[in-house]
Amino acid sequence: MVQLATVISLIGFTAALLAGVGIVGLVGYAVTQRAREMAIRLALGAPRSQVLAAVLRQFAAPALIGLIAGVGIAAAFSRLLRRALYGVSNLDPAGYAGAVMVMIGIVGVAAVLPATRALRANLAHLLHHE
Repeated sequence: MVQLATVISLIGFTAALLAGVGIVGLVGYAVTQRAREMAIRLALGAPRSQVLAAVLRQFAAPALIGLIAGVGIAAAFSRLLRRALYGVSNLDPAGYAGAVMVMIGIVGVAAVLPATRALRANLAHLLHHE
């Protein structure tokens, strides 16, 4: 049964990795679409931290909805995995809290990377691009 727990852990790690890559792609696309707006804000004197916060705020609600839905789905399907959970309840609050914290970290890092990369871009190039 240790092998089953290993397989489940690998599937979970792969799912988290795919979620992070997907979020990086989504934020990268959104930042590309808003690059001109960000350049104008920066050119008019807005602090980079304020522009970064505006971009990240756009992704807060969908990330929260995804986390809530994920916890609900995990709780619903946890009965199927009860045999692989040794010494832990299938509705263990510490386990769910740990998983949520890990996903918040993944979402945070995946959202900040493309946004900060866009903020370091050359403003003149962004404004004269079109």
